[in-house]
Amino acid sequence: MASGWAPEGAVQEQIDASVEDAVKNARAQLGKGKSLTHCEECEAPIPEARRTAIPGVRYCVDCQSSLEKEETALSSFNRRGSKDSQLR
Repeated sequence: MASGWAPEGAVQEQIDASVEDAVKNARAQLGKGKSLTHCEECEAPIPEARRTAIPGVRYCVDCQSSLEKEETALSSFNRRGSKDSQLR
């Protein structure tokens, strides 16, 4: 595949690195340990149903939603500087 000045296999390496980053991020977000009874951020009670459904939960629904919105905004930035991101 012709890729201009990029070395052979560079595109696949970038794809692999992006997938690796996504897997690491997903693993980091998995619950660990015992669920909290109150939100770590705002100290609101976390319902029993949420604590049962999500082992290791640390935030109430509102705080978790806000956190995910922030992470989504940050993850839209392509740190690798791919050609696609430069064309947008």
